[in-house]
Amino acid sequence: MRILLIGGTGNISSFVTDLAASRGDEVTVLNRGRSPLPEGVRGIVGDAGDAGSIEAAIRDETFDVVANFRSFSPQQAADDIRIFAGRTRQYLYISSASAYQKPIAQLPITEATPLRNPFWEYSRNKIASEDLLVAAYRESGFPATIVRPSHTYGPSLIPLEGGWTALQRIRDGRPIVVHGDGTSWWTLTHSRDFAAAFVGLFGNPHAIGQAVHITSDESLTWDEIARQLGAALGREPEIVHVASSAIAREIPSLGPGLVGDKAHSVVFDNSLVKRLVPGWAATTPFSRGAREIVDWYLADETRQVVDGDLDDAFDRVIERYGA
Repeated sequence: MRILLIGGTGNISSFVTDLAASRGDEVTVLNRGRSPLPEGVRGIVGDAGDAGSIEAAIRDETFDVVANFRSFSPQQAADDIRIFAGRTRQYLYISSASAYQKPIAQLPITEATPLRNPFWEYSRNKIASEDLLVAAYRESGFPATIVRPSHTYGPSLIPLEGGWTALQRIRDGRPIVVHGDGTSWWTLTHSRDFAAAFVGLFGNPHAIGQAVHITSDESLTWDEIARQLGAALGREPEIVHVASSAIAREIPSLGPGLVGDKAHSVVFDNSLVKRLVPGWAATTPFSRGAREIVDWYLADETRQVVDGDLDDAFDRVIERYGA
């Protein structure tokens, strides 16, 4: 198949690019041309946030599948509907499981769970974009498939607030902040596993007009996530629990993602994606993923960047709210 990936070199999309190319698809990646691409993958230069730039880059080409990993606003979704109508057999929109209602009314979460997130603008923009794509499918048959990942990580993405700053605190024997009481359930999905399901949707007529989430079946508490990262570092983390609302007040940049997503327990029913992609299952437990993360960071000191302001903010939060 002829595949166009808008993005193609990020945390999630790089695994998709590699897998699609390895199975023999003709893969084109549209991005700003700043990252190397795998052998056999064609790169074209364009700006995902500029409709004119996309049109100039793809010219009169058509594709079997278009997947946009860099769409974050309803305007971008509307532009893609206009640009790719009649030029692709399937358009995959990467939404977010954070779009599901907050607080969650019932578990497990299914694709029928209502979409509503009053706490996070990012999620509201994803919901509005989904609304446009659903309307386009219903009104004109625009071949949209909506995919909702949930906290998908790879070796370079640390799923703790603060990223490497938090891991360095563990290495140094200093306390880290975990929101709430650390016992809420969370789902982490390795990008490798996500890619296998995502590429499995390519060209699948049963996925057209559908919304589907792709997540692991493994559920972990936030304390366990911290402990597994600590185990990979060879240190037992000292955990200080602080209410999400307090963290949001003291460190506003963390607020929307905490209050609008991570503060809520999530468990997903993956029946739909398993029906659409027979034989698929997430096979990477976080115990293994945590080791990959730590190994990636320790392999190069330039990756081990501590945010001094955030580090100081963690100290203030611990002093003010820590038990």
